[in-house]
Amino acid sequence: MIYTKLPHTDIEVSKICLGTMTWGNQNTEAEGHEQMDYAIDQGVNFFDAAELYPVPAHPDYQGETEKIIGSWFRKNKNRDQIILASKIAGNGDYSKFIRTTGFSRESIINAVEGSLERLQTDYIDLYQLHWPERTTNYFGKRGYSHDISDHWKDNFHQVLETLRDLIKEGKIRKVGISNETPWGTMRYLEESKVHESLPRMITIQNPYSLLNRLFEVGLSEISMREQIGLLAYSPMAFGVLSGKYLGGNMPDNSRLALFPNFNRYGSENASKATRKYYDLAKEHGLSLAQMALAFVNSRPFLTSTIVGATTMEQLKENIGSIDLNLSDGILEGINAIHNEIPNTSP
Repeated sequence: MIYTKLPHTDIEVSKICLGTMTWGNQNTEAEGHEQMDYAIDQGVNFFDAAELYPVPAHPDYQGETEKIIGSWFRKNKNRDQIILASKIAGNGDYSKFIRTTGFSRESIINAVEGSLERLQTDYIDLYQLHWPERTTNYFGKRGYSHDISDHWKDNFHQVLETLRDLIKEGKIRKVGISNETPWGTMRYLEESKVHESLPRMITIQNPYSLLNRLFEVGLSEISMREQIGLLAYSPMAFGVLSGKYLGGNMPDNSRLALFPNFNRYGSENASKATRKYYDLAKEHGLSLAQMALAFVNSRPFLTSTIVGATTMEQLKENIGSIDLNLSDGILEGINAIHNEIPNTSP
């Protein structure tokens, strides 16, 4: 395993992070435990969860993922071996069954305490805002139309104050953002620069893959200049970059078969680009999955790649990608395809 540090800290994390959003729906508790056992044996010490999980969000399942992690901690007595990340859900229809009060002080405190109870721990290493509470672009929305009737109140200072207080109480250690824009990222960073008592956002968890490199436009410069590390989610584009959906295939029990509304990576151009990436990988004797992950792992702004799997075979291949270094020829081929068919799946 390769390790890095969460920016501005001495906290060492594996460059592969274990994603957990299928546990409690697609995966059982026993399967979640098996994945964690294998991951830790391979040197993975970084797990990412959320109060919302499992996905797709549903009131009957909400919180089950954290409960599975908590029961694993209770069984193994190894909480101190894991760098644990979780998140508070933002506003929106997607999570209104959890709360509709955004990132108010009460909301953040209640969310943290709920996660701590489910996770059976007294602290979370990295606590993240799952998506902005204001109206903006995330989860694949193209274009930006400003809603002049949106009277969202600039809440950055109050959010950071609440997180600071939770850090002082020892309930969380560090903080990060997710699905955030360049503007939102800089607002958080500038707020903590102007007010030195406020905690600094150290990571940003956004989508990044061969089919979505929009992080490179704006956010990558912020990441490098401000040292806020990318935690790349969906590096496999919901499994599309395994190649299993090529030719119109729809494997039984696959994510897109179970959840057809998850069509972020299902466009015609995404399929065309995926075929080209598949052929490039085959030309160089690689699997598409490992080439796709190795590309993400190689980015200079990356702190950790979040991999998720529903089977142990998938998990083993995903974690094994850390040992693959892509040649200059493969990287040139990837960039040629990207230039021809860029960012098919924002």
